[in-house]
Amino acid sequence: MGIEQIKKIGVVGSGLMGAQIAEVASRVGEYPVTMWDMSDELLQKGHEAIRNTHKRFFIEKGKLTAQQSEEIIARIKGTTDMAEVAASDFIIEAIVERMPIKQKVFKQLDELAPAHTCLSTNTSYLNVSDIASATQRPDRVVGTHFFNPPAMMKLLEVIRGTLTSEATAQLAVELGIKLGKEPVLCKDVSYGFIANRTFRAMRNEAVRLVWERVATPRDIDKAMKLGFNHPMGPLELSDMTGGWGIAVSSEEDAIRELGPVEGRVPQLIKVMVRAGYPGGRGKKGMYAFYDEVFSKW
Repeated sequence: MGIEQIKKIGVVGSGLMGAQIAEVASRVGEYPVTMWDMSDELLQKGHEAIRNTHKRFFIEKGKLTAQQSEEIIARIKGTTDMAEVAASDFIIEAIVERMPIKQKVFKQLDELAPAHTCLSTNTSYLNVSDIASATQRPDRVVGTHFFNPPAMMKLLEVIRGTLTSEATAQLAVELGIKLGKEPVLCKDVSYGFIANRTFRAMRNEAVRLVWERVATPRDIDKAMKLGFNHPMGPLELSDMTGGWGIAVSSEEDAIRELGPVEGRVPQLIKVMVRAGYPGGRGKKGMYAFYDEVFSKW
């Protein structure tokens, strides 16, 4: 299937990533987008999140008018019927980072979607081949890892599973370009692919510096920003994205892929998440934990 044959895009999940991926696809203007989630309430929250993103990053900065914003949102149809989203030419899954749940969804999509449909996953760490194994079309399963926030970030990691065909990988690259992204291509033998594998090492080392009381989280982030010209330090970035909670929930996968030493999550992250500081939208993370708990130990 060529890029010209993609007429409709489906997105599974209307959360932080799913809603913005749907927005990115709709913004192109030529694709009707179907966005699935388990309830109308979740879908409504997804649409409202898109409106808030438009207002903050586009309308107030003169990049979109209010009318253009509503036209983009109007092209995104919400549904709780998986069959509706399955009736797409290219489907992007953006649900929780749990392998059994992803495999269940991909099995369902495989059974419902037309034979030509490509199934992609927005996973940031999990093995694409394992996800594809739940389907009868592993050659048409590929990773399309958008970065948070998808509405703003240019990078798209296109990840080839062991059985992903060259045509499917190339299609994902071409679609990424059409959606305004800059794709990089990699294989799923790397846990965390390119960016997150590199970032994981940096984040874990920053956490160890806090644990050893070498410096405060703010000074560690400041050093990385001023010393290496990073826009955000690894600790504040994980606070924003909810990376702490994801790290703990995916530890078993990391150990399986990287071994018991490299895959293990630093103890401070576990302590922090157990205490209710996983980071993410509306939730506390490392900075708050340091101020409220760790600095007083």
